[in-house]
Amino acid sequence: MSTKTFKAFYVEETEEGSFKSEVQQVPFSFLPKNEVLIRVRYSSLNYKDALSASGNKGVTRTYPHIPGIDASGIVQEDRSGTFSEGDEVIVTGRDLGSNTSGGFGEYISVPADWVVKLPEGLTLETAMFFGTAGFTAMYGVKRLQREQIDPEGGRVLVTGATGGVGSLAVFFLAELGYDVVAATGKMNEESFLKLLGAKEVINREQVTNVGNSLMLSRKWNGAIEAVGGEMLDAVIRQTNHDGAVACCGNILGHELNTNIYPFILRGVSLLGIDSAICKMPMRLKIWDSISKIDVSKLPNRFITTVHLEGLKDEVERILKGGQVGRVVVIHD
Repeated sequence: MSTKTFKAFYVEETEEGSFKSEVQQVPFSFLPKNEVLIRVRYSSLNYKDALSASGNKGVTRTYPHIPGIDASGIVQEDRSGTFSEGDEVIVTGRDLGSNTSGGFGEYISVPADWVVKLPEGLTLETAMFFGTAGFTAMYGVKRLQREQIDPEGGRVLVTGATGGVGSLAVFFLAELGYDVVAATGKMNEESFLKLLGAKEVINREQVTNVGNSLMLSRKWNGAIEAVGGEMLDAVIRQTNHDGAVACCGNILGHELNTNIYPFILRGVSLLGIDSAICKMPMRLKIWDSISKIDVSKLPNRFITTVHLEGLKDEVERILKGGQVGRVVVIHD
């Protein structure tokens, strides 16, 4: 097999320390020697992929590398005996696309315990409408539900609402009957967010420009907070008694400067979401929940499809904050 090649979006570090990416043929010997070989049919573009594609060594330690933290495809062989040739499967998270060759190649080789059989109700393509972003959003929903944040309890906030995680959190929550407030810096996308199901769309500054009081007026019963930094602090201070905030992003920063009073005087819960290392029983439950969502209700413009050759432009777009919705990568 080592003499054969496959097409991939391949990122290299130059002698000058810069990074270049191009679509090229890569030998199968580049793949790690894991149990399950999968022919990738679809992938998707996430912010983490864009970081890896641009040489961020906090995401990817060594180059050359093939990014892509999401993949759906068909099992070619499985030395573990867990899957059969021809099985349709999904791989998201774990180390895929970070330091293990990812879904921007036509093939991946991964451990068997990274692989999820495609649930009924999803196709290989629609699974990548959701991918890690949808998985993370649904994980946040389930964590809120575990804290008994139900639709009857009051409004639920979603920050970073036009991004992959945020937009799908809006959609999932609305489909489950919640009154969703979507916070965004892109107020020109208000109609798009309302198509996803948001009852109200607010400028993100309405959340963050609220002063330094240790606690603020209670505005929402729960939140899926997808950007971090000062936004997370502000959301915590505005959450209802016995409310909960699911935290899953750090675009605005990795530090959290807050105070203890929302936790000890209001009983607010801060819920961490680590979708990469989610244990398999929970992973299966999340994908099962996603498979029950009616994908036909997503707005037409929610999905942008590209082939590998179109990825470079989309990487630049997401790094500049210009992505809205999801970008699905199609392998020929």
